[in-house]
Amino acid sequence: MPTVFKIGPYRFFFYSGDRDEPVHVHVEKEDKVAKFWLEPVRLQRSSGFRAREINDIQKKIQDNQEQIIEAWNEYFND
Repeated sequence: MPTVFKIGPYRFFFYSGDRDEPVHVHVEKEDKVAKFWLEPVRLQRSSGFRAREINDIQKKIQDNQEQIIEAWNEYFND
């Protein structure tokens, strides 16, 4: 599970088996998890996060979208 980066309590990462799906990122904090598509940025699913926190996470993803896509391409296109 390659970690792209951490912001505060959030870890943004991929699963190594995600190659065959559209570009996305997983986010976890403690026992909460979410998955966001990146083109465009939108929530795919969430477990445990409240709506306000999801909005905050989505903003963090939008602010770092280019970096996440670059990391995806580097990891899965090798």
